[in-house]
Amino acid sequence: MDISLIGKRALVCGSTQGIGRAAAIELASLGASVTLVARNPERLEQVCRELPVRRDVAEHSGKAAGGGGQVHRWFAADFAEPSAVQEAVRTELAHQSAAGPYTILVNNTGGPPGGPVAEAQPEAFVAAFRSHVLCNQLLVQALLPGMKAAGYGRIINIISTSVKAPIPGLGVSNTIRAAVANWAKTLATELAPFGITVNNVLPGFTDTDRLKQLFTARAQKEGKSLEEVTKASIATIPAGRLGRAEEVAAAVAFLATPAASYINGINVPVDGGRTQSL
Repeated sequence: MDISLIGKRALVCGSTQGIGRAAAIELASLGASVTLVARNPERLEQVCRELPVRRDVAEHSGKAAGGGGQVHRWFAADFAEPSAVQEAVRTELAHQSAAGPYTILVNNTGGPPGGPVAEAQPEAFVAAFRSHVLCNQLLVQALLPGMKAAGYGRIINIISTSVKAPIPGLGVSNTIRAAVANWAKTLATELAPFGITVNNVLPGFTDTDRLKQLFTARAQKEGKSLEEVTKASIATIPAGRLGRAEEVAAAVAFLATPAASYINGINVPVDGGRTQSL
């Protein structure tokens, strides 16, 4: 089974913490040259230094990894501003044109604040749509020519199990995540003839800062302790525990490999069996 990413370049969004960071590490461990994207330059630089570099990655001829092995990079962009993301990725591609195309894109952006959908203001939906749908679209459009030229592309969107079963208290997120899922399914059909796959990874309750924030808000609203809310949530998971970011990253990394070439247009829950649907 071919799971090597040697010679491949990956762009990983939201990669300074949680699932995005874990995905970047996993892709690098398989040999990919990884470029990190997020808002905070200091944290980007720190994570970039932490990415593994495989000693067995030989120099490649042609465009692969710039013809000079495994090189990790980063650039900052604020996903609240799609035009800024577009400009940042255009600049990156112009400055790194000799390094070869990006053939792996991991779309990952922090979720909207929680709350009932009936109480959400229109601005919350607009902001979430910009960050998740529009930024994803602009990144795909920027990287697509390179993927087509390479005859290889992997677009992987980290979204949520809410696309299968809406999560109470996450009204805006449920709405926008579903939009991303259907955008991805449409894209998967259009791009399959070019050797490009588009898939969604759906994390369940994963032990990240984002989950702790949501559980803390829920605890405050319900007058409970964080421990009580966490235990009650774990009780809904057949595996009997929270997931780890590294476990979600493993699914992301596999979908990026040549071995996953015939897996396209699907939603992959990584949730310990919690989602009660196929």
